[in-house]
This record gives sequence, structure tokens and C-alpha cells, in this order.
Amino acid sequence: MSLSKRILFVEDEEHLQSVIGLNLKLEGYQVQTALTGEEAIRKFAASSFDLIILDVMLPEIDGYAVCEHIRLKDKIVPIMFLSARSSAEERKKGLKLGADDYLAKPFDLEEFLLRVKRLIQRNSPFGKQDLAEEYQLGIAKVNLKSFSIYDLKGQELRILSQTEMMLLQLLLSRRGEAVSRNDIIDVVWGGEEVNPRTIDNMVVQFRKDFEKDPKNPTLFKSVHGVGYRLSEAT
Repeated sequence: MSLSKRILFVEDEEHLQSVIGLNLKLEGYQVQTALTGEEAIRKFAASSFDLIILDVMLPEIDGYAVCEHIRLKDKIVPIMFLSARSSAEERKKGLKLGADDYLAKPFDLEEFLLRVKRLIQRNSPFGKQDLAEEYQLGIAKVNLKSFSIYDLKGQELRILSQTEMMLLQLLLSRRGEAVSRNDIIDVVWGGEEVNPRTIDNMVVQFRKDFEKDPKNPTLFKSVHGVGYRLSEAT
């Protein structure tokens, strides 16, 4: 899967850039590099990537500013910070600006590669299965590109959040299969701690959106002791 995945790696220490870039390439990723924040912004604008890896202390424009710029353009692409600044405050700052992960230097190479894999899988959790752009589910339709739910007459009902869309796409990609809560947390939240009620509440809302009788669902089925299954039936 990783052969087609593109990474922008932004690091001003040339030796570190060379070593890490080589290891990413050995994992099968396509890697573009940048030495400065300004160069990173130019390369981001010129191409598309499945992951951005950012040092914080960069010449010209620091990594935090680069992250903010990218988030104005793209809310979805995963961003990982690599930084010698390891305090809790620095980590919180990076995450508040929109990063998905923050790894302090020095770090274990194997752990770094595992984090890279997790972030890319989180952004593309559905393997080789392609999803259509629009689906009818019960009494409504969902457009995966616009994040919109419509009634069958074409009237927009509401806009899904990114997390809701990721959960719905996961269930669609495994339609007819029981998807465990652990799988949902790993794919949608990247293994972070999540209150199980958060998942339940999202499914309750899906039932209100798509089911003819939300209290007696035929599409979004609970699987006792496991999680949820999206029925094969329309």
C-alpha cells in the first residue's frame, strides 16, 4: 500500500533529513524534502501528499507557521511534528495548531516508522477499496465529497463533521461486516482514548439521518459485545 503514498519531509538538518528520508524510502514511500518553511509551503502548493512531517525550528518560516498555513488549505492531510522542543507546552501548541502527532527528538526509528504508518492509514483507512461519491442509505443520501446529507428530493439536511464522515466511510467500506469498537477507534481516532459513548452518539445520529424508524434500525445495527454493522440493504 505504501508504494503510492507521498510524504513531504521538512527538516533543516541535512544529515538527519538524509537518514530519515532514506528510511522512509526503504519503507516504500515516495519522499519529497524541504530545508526551509518557505520551500515546504511552495512544495505543498505544487503537489499533493498523504503525510507532512515538519521540524519546528526551521529557517525563514517555522514549522508552526507552516502547519497553520497548510491547515488553512487542507483540513485532512495528516501532519506530524518532529522537534527537539519536547515540553508539554510545545506539544500542546503543535496539536492545537492542527497537527495529528508530535514526536520529540531524539526518537526511536522503529517507533517513528510505526507512527508514520498509523497516520497514513488513518488518512486512508479503507485499503484498496474505492468508494463511490454518493450513496443512498434508507431515507437519505450522503455525498462523500461534500460531507452533505440530502433527502431523496435533493434538499440538504446537514453537513457531517470530518470524524462523522470517517466513521461513516469506515462502515461503508466494511458494509455487511461487524466493525468492532477497537477497530473504529484505531481507524477513526488513530488509537487515541475515546469515550465509547462518542461512537454510540454518532450512530444514534446516523439512525436519525437515514433510518425510517430510528428506534428500530434496519441499517445501522448494533452487534452485541462487538460494535456496529451497516446492513447490506439500502
